[in-house]
Amino acid sequence: MPLVVMCGYPCSGKTRRAEELKAHFEKSTDRQVYSVGDGALGLDRNSVYADSQKEKEARASLKAEVERKVNKDNIVILDSLNYIKGYRYELFCLTKHTQTPHCLVHCLTSGEESSLWNRNRESAEQYSQDIFDALVKRFEAPDSRNRWDSPLFTVLKDDVLPLDAISDALFKRKAPPPNQSTQSAIFNAQKTSVPGDLIPVPGATEKVALTRSVNMAELRKLRRQFISYSKMHPTENTSQIANMFVQYLNKGLH
Repeated sequence: MPLVVMCGYPCSGKTRRAEELKAHFEKSTDRQVYSVGDGALGLDRNSVYADSQKEKEARASLKAEVERKVNKDNIVILDSLNYIKGYRYELFCLTKHTQTPHCLVHCLTSGEESSLWNRNRESAEQYSQDIFDALVKRFEAPDSRNRWDSPLFTVLKDDVLPLDAISDALFKRKAPPPNQSTQSAIFNAQKTSVPGDLIPVPGATEKVALTRSVNMAELRKLRRQFISYSKMHPTENTSQIANMFVQYLNKGLH
């Protein structure tokens, strides 16, 4: 069932809003509601966000936990910074794959305001100022014109959370259609092609060079390998993911 992606600066009120949403859904629905976030995974924020490799691994762990919990019955709230647009795109693709609606809740604050809230926390819960400043600088604000950032609910600190509108976006909206299957395109093309043909695939400008016959099991294996590779080498240029997959296939199929 639906995924709610929280987004905002450090100390912008994301966890408070996530807790409000969780309480609302538990009261208004009979579905299991899960909150997934840095705290639930026991992540040390200063250690994680000071090391790019640790941060990549943390994002991968959060995404994997979301993927485990998203199904036809559950509601999942991802309570983390989610400040990278490429990562939000990955989450959107996950919802397309599971065919469930999603929305984004952006807790909008100024850097100065969030910095003050950070300093007023208990020392064990604070971001160091260097880490805080770096995260604010790297933050990529959501844009409702991007399908992975839509529907977007922007909430200021004193706003009442638009619970009904968020519920409508999750429960009264159709799930995004799944992407056309690259595997199916290649598999079906084999029926009318010969070795050496270039096969067009959905979403990519490059083509698969079909040098031999392949079965669906091999194509699925290559897809899983590519996903694993992408998690370890994320890209912010999301428009090139389809072409990267084609390039990966061309290497794997030779």
